[in-house]
Amino acid sequence: MNWMILLWITLGIVIGIAIGFFIARKTMMSYLKKNPPINEQMLRVMLMQMGQNPSQKKINQMMKAMQKQQSK
Repeated sequence: MNWMILLWITLGIVIGIAIGFFIARKTMMSYLKKNPPINEQMLRVMLMQMGQNPSQKKINQMMKAMQKQQSK
């Protein structure tokens, strides 16, 4: 009888951890999609630091490439 209770408790904990992981993952992915960690201004500064003269076209291409990579 005691082993049955222990089994149910263990099973509940494992299922709870799995569900919590997937909920946290979905929430984090949604947050990162709405608030990307890098924006156009950051890209512009980064390119200027590397000695390149960033055009708006180049910035847009890089942003699209990052969004495409993130959606995979």
